[in-house]
Formats: sequence, C-alpha cells, structure tokens
Amino acid sequence: DAGVHSKAWYAATCDRKMAEDALYRSNKDGSFLIRKSSGQDAQQPYTLVVFYNRRVYNIPIRFIESTRQYALGREKSGEERFDSVAEIVENHQRTSLVLIDSQNNTKDSTKLRHIVRVS
Repeated sequence: DAGVHSKAWYAATCDRKMAEDALYRSNKDGSFLIRKSSGQDAQQPYTLVVFYNRRVYNIPIRFIESTRQYALGREKSGEERFDSVAEIVENHQRTSLVLIDSQNNTKDSTKLRHIVRVS
C-alpha cells in the first residue's frame, strides 16, 4: 500500500484536467495534490501535480518492483527512492522539489506547501 488513501492530498477520483483546474484556482506556489495516473500502469500508479509560477506540473510517481519503492519522474542514477508515496510528500514538504519544464528547458524548484482538495 502506497499510504495514500487516508491522506488529505490524495484525490482518488480526480483526472488530469480536474487536478489542473483545481491547482489553477488555488493559484499558490507550492500547491499540490496526488492523483491516480491516467494510464493506470502498475509501474506508474500515481502522479504528483504541483502548481508553481502560474504553471501546473504533472510528475509521474513510479513504483519500482525490485525494491518495492517509489520514485519521481523518469528513472535516473542516484535517484531518491521512498517506501511510500506519503514519504515522498513528507520529504518534499521539507526539501525542495525540482520542477523541469521540458518545453522551455527550464528548471525551478518549490516545496510542497498547500494541499489542494478537488471539489
């Protein structure tokens, strides 16, 4: 269990558009929620959705079968791995999360500051 179901930041029934709309409405840097990934892929079960600098980032959360851990984004050497999705959130409430804009090739960073609930 990823430790998501009882969490305020987990939007169980939320799709990508609903998540993005809710974050744009919040309009606060560091607003976030976690939703199920659109693809329903066991290797990428969830998506971390973060608002920063008037943009919404959808960051895949990967499940690593061999270690039964979770990691953010595409696989990279020396990546941080976590035992649950909740640990990813707790970690990035304390330490900044790097946001990569692949279209403009820019990097930003923010902490996860404001839980957004989808209504």
